[in-house]
Amino acid sequence: MKNFMLIIELGGPCMYPIIALSIVGLAVVIERLWFYKKSWVNPGPLERKLGELLYKGDAEGASRLVRERETSLHRLFRAAVDHWQAPPDALKMLLEQEVRHEIYRWEKGLMLLSAVARVEPLLGLLGTVLGIVEVFRAVAAAAEGSANMAMLASGIWEALLTTVAGLVVAIPAVLCYTWFSSKIEAAEEALCRGSDFILREKILRG
Repeated sequence: MKNFMLIIELGGPCMYPIIALSIVGLAVVIERLWFYKKSWVNPGPLERKLGELLYKGDAEGASRLVRERETSLHRLFRAAVDHWQAPPDALKMLLEQEVRHEIYRWEKGLMLLSAVARVEPLLGLLGTVLGIVEVFRAVAAAAEGSANMAMLASGIWEALLTTVAGLVVAIPAVLCYTWFSSKIEAAEEALCRGSDFILREKILRG
């Protein structure tokens, strides 16, 4: 802990926003992981079970099935089952609205994570530039430019700490953002597939 505080002190004032944004980014990652785990379900088995119940005309069983969990696909199917008597066109509009709503839930927070990934390297670079400016200001003030090279190297090393810190936060943030984006694409595909499944069942079963 003491070494960590020393690194922050050596890195200068830019280290504080870097740390603050890293905490924000970590919070977004943890929250998104929890949401994705809770909201994802394999669409195949759920579609088969619901299709069987709709084929049998078991409205009560279908209603129980779509209320078993709080995944995005369960919520989509729940809206469909609750409005099963609506005309196909009205049901299609309802499903499109539900898909958009669920995708919004999946995308929530990702813009903030993207901003953290973009800003962190810039903050690190800013800290390094400010540090190097301070080093050369001190060099210019010392012995009319006859500077101690050890002092110069030490100052530049300390200035580079912010660049390292910014990249240490930004690289995992970019990787997490890319992985989350792929999960959103998979969720959108599953929801669109589920919507098509419901409309097909509606046309076939009435």
